[in-house]
Amino acid sequence: MKRLLPLALVLLAACTSAAGQEPGLREFSKPLPALQGETLQGGSVSPADYRGAVMVVNFWATWCGPCRREQPGLERLWNEFRDRGVYFLGVNYRDEPTAARAYLRQFAVTYPSIQDQAGALAFDFGFVGLPDTYVVDRSGQIRYWGFGAVDEGALRSLVTKLLSEGS
Repeated sequence: MKRLLPLALVLLAACTSAAGQEPGLREFSKPLPALQGETLQGGSVSPADYRGAVMVVNFWATWCGPCRREQPGLERLWNEFRDRGVYFLGVNYRDEPTAARAYLRQFAVTYPSIQDQAGALAFDFGFVGLPDTYVVDRSGQIRYWGFGAVDEGALRSLVTKLLSEGS
């Protein structure tokens, strides 16, 4: 058993470095995959809900420490921008629905979250690891991608930039 822990840590480090990604926000270009379905909060999401909006899509999980650290900032930004043409959507990655709902209650998340139990949405996005955040312009093009806990100020700047481009 003592031999397995170091091996697991080496493999984890290798996966992270194999992806070649350091945490932070960077430019990205890819059409937004369609996002729809029932939310964990009991509503539903369809492309009509976010068409023409600047959008922030955040992949998260209950067991992800960086997800927990960034969640309060995401909620603050949602409250700051929700009335200005910005749509936030959480995507829960492979959690049990009961655990995911408890997380949303714990962090008082008010923007919708859908579930990606099988990881199919993560695959469509080109997901690297948790948390992953995508910032989408009004035309439905992913313009920025953040791997790891995103900096609230940097995300605010990108959302503001995309809002001004659409004016």
